[in-house]
This record gives sequence, structure tokens and C-alpha cells, in this order.
Amino acid sequence: MEAEQQQLESINTTSPQGLLALEGAETTNLPKLPPAPEPESQWQQVSKQIAQFLEQLPDYLSRFFNKYSQSLITVALILTAIVTVKVVLAVLDAINDIPLLSPTFELIGIGYATWFSSRYLIRASTRQELAKEIQILKEQIVG
Repeated sequence: MEAEQQQLESINTTSPQGLLALEGAETTNLPKLPPAPEPESQWQQVSKQIAQFLEQLPDYLSRFFNKYSQSLITVALILTAIVTVKVVLAVLDAINDIPLLSPTFELIGIGYATWFSSRYLIRASTRQELAKEIQILKEQIVG
């Protein structure tokens, strides 16, 4: 019992730096533990997670693009086609709102359709000529 009481008294003795020390022991040569880290606040934890995500974002994006590059190109082409069609329709609608321009274009279209049908569609020989011209055009495009 006396030994336990002597140990408790020696443990309760504190050194000038605020560290516990044994009575009669020299504390200058003892290894000291670093102070306990302060608990991180919630904002620090969130900002650390965001920083880690932003550091890894280029790797994520490059892997995603490498994996789905063909699909992404297809989607981009479809979106580009949709935007182009909308722009063309908006321009045609704007032209259609000009008072004398719309009837003029209609007359030009009717005239060209009449000329085309009289030139290529009435006789069989001219239809064959048109078919040959279309075939030549296909070969030039496809190769």
C-alpha cells in the first residue's frame, strides 16, 4: 500500500513545461511527444475533400474521355446538328417576315421545279441522263 501511494505522488509531480515527470528524474533528456493535433472544423474537412477532388479531377476527366470518346463525339455532333437546324430555321423565319421576299422566293421555287420536271422527268431518255448524273455524283462523294 505504501509503494502505491509513493508511485501516485511521484506521478502527480509536474515539470515546468507542463509535462508529467517522475520525481528525481532528469526531464531534459526524455523524448517529448508532439502536442495533440487540434480537431479539424467541419469547414476544414469539407475544404480538404474539395481540394482532393479538384486534384484528381483531370485524371477522372481524361479516363472518362478515353473510355467514352466515340460516344462523346457522336453526342457533340448531334447537338451541333440540332443547333444548326435551329439557326437555319430562325434565319429562314426572319427572311420570311420580310414583306416582298417570301413571295419572290416562292415564285423562284415554282419556276425551278417546273423547269426541272420539264427538262428531266417527262421523257425516258432524259430520266436516264438524270440517273447517270446522280450515279456520277454518288461516285464522286463516296469514292
